[in-house]
Amino acid sequence: MKKNIIALNASIMIGLGSILAAPSVYAESISDLEKQKESIQEKRSGVESNISETEKKIDNLQDKQMTAEDQIAAIEAKIAESAKKIDAKNAEITQTKKEIEALKEEIKVLKERIAKRNEVLKERALSFQETGGDVNYLEVLFGSSSFGDLVDRVGAVATIAEADRDILKQHELDKKDLEEKQNAVETKLASLEVAKAELLEIQKQQKQQKQEKDALVKKLKQQTEKHEHEKMGLEEEKANLAAQEKAIKSAISLEHQRLAELEAARKKAAAEAKKRAEQEAAQAAAQAASQASESKKQSTSSGYSAKSNSSSAPSTSQPSSNVSSAPAVSSGTFTRPSAGYVSSTMGERWNKQHAGIDIAASGTVPVVAAADGVVSRSYFSSSYGNVVFVTHSIGGQQWTTVYAHLSSRQVGEGAVVAKGQQVGIMGNTGHSFGQHLHFELHKGPWNYSKSNAVNPLNYIPN
Repeated sequence: MKKNIIALNASIMIGLGSILAAPSVYAESISDLEKQKESIQEKRSGVESNISETEKKIDNLQDKQMTAEDQIAAIEAKIAESAKKIDAKNAEITQTKKEIEALKEEIKVLKERIAKRNEVLKERALSFQETGGDVNYLEVLFGSSSFGDLVDRVGAVATIAEADRDILKQHELDKKDLEEKQNAVETKLASLEVAKAELLEIQKQQKQQKQEKDALVKKLKQQTEKHEHEKMGLEEEKANLAAQEKAIKSAISLEHQRLAELEAARKKAAAEAKKRAEQEAAQAAAQAASQASESKKQSTSSGYSAKSNSSSAPSTSQPSSNVSSAPAVSSGTFTRPSAGYVSSTMGERWNKQHAGIDIAASGTVPVVAAADGVVSRSYFSSSYGNVVFVTHSIGGQQWTTVYAHLSSRQVGEGAVVAKGQQVGIMGNTGHSFGQHLHFELHKGPWNYSKSNAVNPLNYIPN
């Protein structure tokens, strides 16, 4: 069993000719595999560097986001403080307007009082004009009946005159007070309105700043999500490269193992051939005279030759698919991975690059390896669903095939698979709409950008 597996792997990774020609072929193939391994290691190093750079970008964006969020918090605090001040100004304005209303009532009373005084003063002025002013006062004085009455009348006249002066004085004071109150309250209201307008303008600017910071945070979050998605893709690529490197190392190890066994077999065959030659030479010397002996010797030599050629033939047996509905294995480099019709080709789809083809069919549909290779990855992906990656080395060129959205996987990582061997069952797992096989072919290792993807329809039978 072990020899069969080794023989199969050698057939998969190299494609043997005759045993006698094998050493140089193996040497070239191992050299190619070593080069592929070094290439994968270099790419892994590059991917790790890209991951490191992406992490730095994410950290930088997150720092900027935190700074912007702190600034937003500070602006929000200022907006809240401005709102409090505006509320206070509104309260003052409301109170001032109440004062204005009260003042209006006072003004109304003052106006009525002034109007009455105006009437009194008009009467006084009219009387003064008609009587010459002091006549009325003299009549009052000379009309007294006694000295005491005169004294009383003089006092009354003085009081009336003083009252007239008080009326005029109070009239002037009331007018002045009215003007001062009107000016004061109007100035206060205007000042409050200006202060409120200034606060509203400040608040407007603060809200504008907040909107700008909110837009910046949104942009930073989008950039962060983009880089995090890119990082996830790079980590996926790194994991795939690590798996491919492991598969190549396994292939190299098996090739060395087979080389050692072939070399041992060659030496053993050479020793047996030498021993047989010596035995035949001895028999020929002993039975030189006998024709029958000579005939027997020829028969023995012919039997050995047939046996030697039989032991030298390479094992070409391949495990057949255990599902009869699997597609027939074609003679080209790659065979069709499943039965069904091509429901979607490679190219632009939904504003994204569709890096492979979709093959759809109903029922239980087996999926097979498109070529001999080693399973580099077999796992469940959020996008691919159940997926198998197979690494191939064909004519010194590394290839990678991808079998996605499987309902189940039949092979594990590190498994050696033959062309046409079943690797899974067609399904609808991961980011998928309806049962189908998403099949990708990459000339080289798989990467996140899928830059190595080629159109499978150019390589597999239609």
